[in-house]
Amino acid sequence: MKKSIIQKCEKIKVVLTDVDCVLTDGGMYYTSEGDYMKKFHTRDGMGVSLLKKNNIPTIIITKESTKIVRKWAKNMNIKKIFDGIIRKEEILDEIIKSFDVKKDQIAYIGDDVNDLELMKNVGFCATPNDGILLAKEIADYTCNCKGGEGVLREIADLLLTIQYPNKKDWY
Repeated sequence: MKKSIIQKCEKIKVVLTDVDCVLTDGGMYYTSEGDYMKKFHTRDGMGVSLLKKNNIPTIIITKESTKIVRKWAKNMNIKKIFDGIIRKEEILDEIIKSFDVKKDQIAYIGDDVNDLELMKNVGFCATPNDGILLAKEIADYTCNCKGGEGVLREIADLLLTIQYPNKKDWY
Protein backbone atom coordinates (compact mmCIF):
# COMPACT_ATOMS: atom_id res chain seq x y z
CA MET A 1 0.00 0.00 0.00
CA LYS A 2 1.19 3.50 -0.82
CA LYS A 3 2.66 5.43 2.08
CA SER A 4 0.50 8.45 1.24
CA ILE A 5 -2.71 6.40 1.63
CA ILE A 6 -1.53 5.08 4.99
CA GLN A 7 -0.67 8.58 6.20
CA LYS A 8 -4.07 9.93 5.13
CA CYS A 9 -6.03 7.03 6.64
CA GLU A 10 -4.23 7.32 9.98
CA LYS A 11 -5.85 10.75 10.50
CA ILE A 12 -9.48 9.87 9.68
CA LYS A 13 -12.05 10.52 12.43
CA VAL A 14 -15.27 10.77 10.36
CA VAL A 15 -16.46 8.89 7.27
CA LEU A 16 -18.87 10.53 4.83
CA THR A 17 -20.55 8.55 2.09
CA ASP A 18 -22.84 9.00 -0.88
CA VAL A 19 -25.71 6.51 -1.33
CA ASP A 20 -26.58 5.68 -4.94
CA CYS A 21 -23.87 3.68 -6.70
CA VAL A 22 -21.82 3.56 -3.46
CA LEU A 23 -24.08 1.95 -0.85
CA THR A 24 -26.41 0.67 -3.59
CA ASP A 25 -25.84 -0.79 -7.03
CA GLY A 26 -27.54 2.25 -8.53
CA GLY A 27 -30.59 0.30 -9.62
CA MET A 28 -34.11 1.47 -8.83
CA TYR A 29 -36.45 -1.47 -8.66
CA TYR A 30 -40.08 -0.51 -9.37
CA THR A 31 -43.17 -2.41 -8.22
CA SER A 32 -46.36 -2.58 -10.26
CA GLU A 33 -47.78 0.11 -7.95
CA GLY A 34 -44.97 2.49 -8.90
CA ASP A 35 -43.01 2.21 -5.64
CA TYR A 36 -39.31 1.69 -5.92
CA MET A 37 -36.76 -0.12 -3.84
CA LYS A 38 -33.00 0.02 -3.39
CA LYS A 39 -30.68 -2.82 -2.46
CA PHE A 40 -28.13 -2.18 0.29
CA HIS A 41 -25.30 -4.61 1.10
CA THR A 42 -25.36 -6.16 4.57
CA ARG A 43 -21.59 -5.83 4.93
CA ASP A 44 -21.86 -2.05 4.64
CA GLY A 45 -24.09 -2.09 7.71
CA MET A 46 -21.44 -4.04 9.59
CA GLY A 47 -18.85 -1.55 8.34
CA VAL A 48 -20.87 1.25 9.96
CA SER A 49 -21.01 -0.77 13.21
CA LEU A 50 -17.27 -1.47 13.18
CA LEU A 51 -16.43 2.17 12.58
CA LYS A 52 -18.82 3.27 15.33
CA LYS A 53 -17.32 0.81 17.84
CA ASN A 54 -13.95 2.37 17.08
CA ASN A 55 -15.24 5.95 17.50
CA ILE A 56 -15.47 6.81 13.81
CA PRO A 57 -18.99 8.03 12.95
CA THR A 58 -20.52 7.53 9.50
CA ILE A 59 -22.47 10.34 7.85
CA ILE A 60 -24.57 10.08 4.69
CA ILE A 61 -24.62 12.96 2.21
CA THR A 62 -27.00 12.41 -0.69
CA LYS A 63 -28.76 14.40 -3.37
CA GLU A 64 -31.94 12.38 -2.94
CA SER A 65 -34.43 12.71 -0.12
CA THR A 66 -36.16 9.36 0.32
CA LYS A 67 -37.75 7.35 3.11
CA ILE A 68 -35.75 4.34 1.95
CA VAL A 69 -32.41 5.97 2.72
CA ARG A 70 -33.61 7.46 6.00
CA LYS A 71 -34.94 4.06 7.10
CA TRP A 72 -31.68 2.29 6.22
CA ALA A 73 -29.65 4.99 7.97
CA LYS A 74 -31.73 4.67 11.13
CA ASN A 75 -31.49 0.87 11.13
CA MET A 76 -27.73 1.02 10.66
CA ASN A 77 -27.15 3.68 13.35
CA ILE A 78 -25.78 6.23 10.90
CA LYS A 79 -24.71 9.23 12.99
CA LYS A 80 -26.24 11.85 10.68
CA ILE A 81 -27.87 12.07 7.29
CA PHE A 82 -27.81 15.10 5.03
CA ASP A 83 -30.33 14.45 2.26
CA GLY A 84 -31.51 16.66 -0.55
CA ILE A 85 -28.01 18.14 -0.82
CA ILE A 86 -27.19 19.33 -4.34
CA ARG A 87 -23.77 20.89 -3.72
CA LYS A 88 -22.30 18.42 -1.27
CA GLU A 89 -19.11 20.38 -0.66
CA GLU A 90 -21.19 23.16 0.92
CA ILE A 91 -22.04 20.96 3.92
CA LEU A 92 -18.37 20.44 4.81
CA ASP A 93 -18.04 23.43 7.17
CA GLU A 94 -21.07 22.27 9.15
CA ILE A 95 -19.54 18.80 9.54
CA ILE A 96 -16.20 20.27 10.62
CA LYS A 97 -17.89 22.35 13.30
CA SER A 98 -20.37 19.70 14.46
CA PHE A 99 -17.79 16.95 14.80
CA ASP A 100 -14.84 19.14 15.81
CA VAL A 101 -12.57 17.82 13.05
CA LYS A 102 -10.32 19.24 10.36
CA LYS A 103 -10.68 18.57 6.64
CA ASP A 104 -7.76 16.14 6.70
CA GLN A 105 -9.59 14.05 9.32
CA ILE A 106 -12.56 13.41 7.04
CA ALA A 107 -12.95 10.62 4.49
CA TYR A 108 -15.52 10.65 1.70
CA ILE A 109 -16.74 7.90 -0.61
CA GLY A 110 -18.24 9.22 -3.86
CA ASP A 111 -18.73 8.02 -7.40
CA ASP A 112 -20.07 10.71 -9.73
CA VAL A 113 -19.81 14.34 -10.86
CA ASN A 114 -21.74 15.76 -7.90
CA ASP A 115 -19.18 14.18 -5.53
CA LEU A 116 -15.99 15.53 -7.11
CA GLU A 117 -15.71 18.85 -5.25
CA LEU A 118 -16.25 17.19 -1.88
CA MET A 119 -13.73 14.49 -2.80
CA LYS A 120 -11.16 17.22 -3.53
CA ASN A 121 -11.71 18.90 -0.14
CA VAL A 122 -11.32 16.07 2.38
CA GLY A 123 -8.31 14.25 3.78
CA PHE A 124 -9.00 10.89 2.12
CA CYS A 125 -11.40 10.02 -0.68
CA ALA A 126 -12.40 6.78 -2.30
CA THR A 127 -14.63 5.62 -5.11
CA PRO A 128 -16.20 2.26 -6.00
CA ASN A 129 -14.56 0.20 -8.71
CA ASP A 130 -17.33 1.29 -11.08
CA GLY A 131 -17.14 5.00 -10.17
CA ILE A 132 -16.86 7.39 -13.11
CA LEU A 133 -13.42 8.05 -14.58
CA LEU A 134 -13.18 11.56 -13.08
CA ALA A 135 -13.88 10.15 -9.60
CA LYS A 136 -11.16 7.53 -10.11
CA GLU A 137 -8.70 10.23 -11.16
CA ILE A 138 -9.37 12.22 -7.97
CA ALA A 139 -9.69 9.30 -5.56
CA ASP A 140 -6.87 8.36 -3.21
CA TYR A 141 -8.22 4.81 -3.34
CA THR A 142 -10.34 2.92 -5.87
CA CYS A 143 -12.18 0.07 -4.19
CA ASN A 144 -12.05 -3.50 -5.39
CA CYS A 145 -15.84 -3.62 -4.86
CA LYS A 146 -18.39 -2.09 -7.18
CA GLY A 147 -21.15 0.12 -5.82
CA GLY A 148 -23.64 -1.87 -3.73
CA GLU A 149 -21.17 -4.71 -3.19
CA GLY A 150 -19.67 -3.67 0.15
CA VAL A 151 -17.75 -0.47 -0.68
CA LEU A 152 -18.26 1.09 2.75
CA ARG A 153 -17.12 -2.12 4.45
CA GLU A 154 -13.99 -2.18 2.29
CA ILE A 155 -13.15 1.37 3.39
CA ALA A 156 -13.98 0.57 7.04
CA ASP A 157 -11.60 -2.41 6.93
CA LEU A 158 -8.90 -0.29 5.29
CA LEU A 159 -9.18 2.48 7.88
CA LEU A 160 -9.30 0.13 10.87
CA THR A 161 -6.41 -1.99 9.61
CA ILE A 162 -4.27 1.12 9.22
CA GLN A 163 -5.35 2.83 12.44
CA TYR A 164 -5.16 -0.32 14.58
CA PRO A 165 -2.48 -2.52 12.94
CA ASN A 166 -2.17 -4.84 15.95
CA LYS A 167 -5.88 -5.13 16.69
CA LYS A 168 -7.71 -8.02 15.06
CA ASP A 169 -11.02 -7.89 16.96
CA TRP A 170 -12.70 -4.66 15.88
CA TYR A 171 -16.17 -5.77 16.90
